[in-house]
Amino acid sequence: MPAKIPITDNHMHIDPRARGLEAVKEFQKSGGTHIILVTKPSWSLGVTVRKPEDYLAVFDETVEIASKIREIGVRAFPVLGVHPAEISKLTEYMELSEAAETMKKGLELAAGYVEQGLAVGIKSGRPHYPVPSDFWTASNEIMEYAFSLGKEQDCAVQLHTENVGETELRDIAGRAKKTGIKMHRVVKHYSPPLVNTCEELGIFPGVISVKGAIEQALEEGSRFMMETDYIDDPDRPGAVLGPKTIPKRTLKLMEIYGEEPFWIIHKENPEKVYDIEVEL
Repeated sequence: MPAKIPITDNHMHIDPRARGLEAVKEFQKSGGTHIILVTKPSWSLGVTVRKPEDYLAVFDETVEIASKIREIGVRAFPVLGVHPAEISKLTEYMELSEAAETMKKGLELAAGYVEQGLAVGIKSGRPHYPVPSDFWTASNEIMEYAFSLGKEQDCAVQLHTENVGETELRDIAGRAKKTGIKMHRVVKHYSPPLVNTCEELGIFPGVISVKGAIEQALEEGSRFMMETDYIDDPDRPGAVLGPKTIPKRTLKLMEIYGEEPFWIIHKENPEKVYDIEVEL
């Protein structure tokens, strides 16, 4: 189905070991046109990180997949980085201080891809599960380091974090502001539809497009992006949401809300956040 408007998924993973390009074709066939393609965690690709350079294999693979996606007619923009849960993996075989340093250096390498024009943003955040207080402190330092790299490159920083409400968003925004990063570059991946709160803080939400969430977000405006967090894991097919979700949901909601808000959500917002062109 040719899209009448651009339809962008703000957070997808594509893995050639899983459905790979078949999932992209499903997205495309349903009306999807643009993907913000996020690196999978290193361990899910069979990469054991012992030094920062080990992340390069993960980044190179993501850039290569983006190129293959473009060949089939969907625009893909890589966001590269270090999954915050790496802190738990790395500390199985190195000290916390070394793990934190390795993750920071990995983020520096990711920023290098942005500088070369091979990626449009950096991925960071903090664990989405309970961790000891020293891990939490280190994770916040790593996330703030990602913000400072985002400021240097003037690029987006996509955040994978714990479930957030207003309190957590304020904490994240405070940490971002002190680095001087432009606040619209701070993207809360897997965001609840707290559009007004995010707007007040300057953060950009990628609203996880579960049933009812987009309607809720639209009640507060159109300053958000839509995402599935499709993980393309052979052991968890369809998780978190399937690749058809955003095109199907957008086309359905356009019958109620009209095209206008979705031009903003799928084109203007990602263009502003990632400094990209979203064209049909």
